Amino acid sequence: MKITVLKYGESVFEEKHIFRGGRPDVLLPISFVFYLIETEDKKILVDVGCDDGAGFTMSIFQLPVLVLEDYGLKASDITDVVITHAHHDHIAAVAYYSNAVIHIQEGEYEVGKEYIPSTFKVHTFDNEFMLCDNVVVRNIGGHSYGSSIVICQLGEKNYILCGDECYVKACFDRQLPTGVSTRPEVSRRFLQEYSGVHDIPLLFHEPSILKGKIGYEILLDL
Repeated sequence: MKITVLKYGESVFEEKHIFRGGRPDVLLPISFVFYLIETEDKKILVDVGCDDGAGFTMSIFQLPVLVLEDYGLKASDITDVVITHAHHDHIAAVAYYSNAVIHIQEGEYEVGKEYIPSTFKVHTFDNEFMLCDNVVVRNIGGHSYGSSIVICQLGEKNYILCGDECYVKACFDRQLPTGVSTRPEVSRRFLQEYSGVHDIPLLFHEPSILKGKIGYEILLDL
């Protein structure tokens, strides 16, 4: 299995949004990334990014699909796309992936189906399903009611692709939900449950990821 992070933008966000109880007058840096999981027979994107910056002023930016091409894959190579939740910066670029099966929690599909062409193959789920060996998609429902994570179970280690259940590493370090969680108590339980010594959280807005750069980094190659 190979896990690669693909970064397409950098901006800033109010601290009150990144952390519950954060300051409204402080801006903190954030990244915009999505992930690629490659197995023997699948090429899975976890989220797809957006082409327009989602209303953020980006200091650096590239179309997400072009970052994927820089890595060496075309949109048509992708077999599966998991949408962690239907917010614009995670789902808006999905129309490139016409060959893929789109996996999305059923409540999030109702929110985000306008982004998904009607001709696409869509698989909806309720609580959890196994996408392939060692890859589980699980609804958490803290950030939004249908928001989900992807867990890659490799030996004793669990690589947790967190979606927006957690924005940055400091959320885990301080055990603080994001300031925009729909159900903060659920988000807090998520932070507690996935803070074990064998859990490796992979985040979608952590500013230290390829800081100052657009591109990709292979995080795991077994």
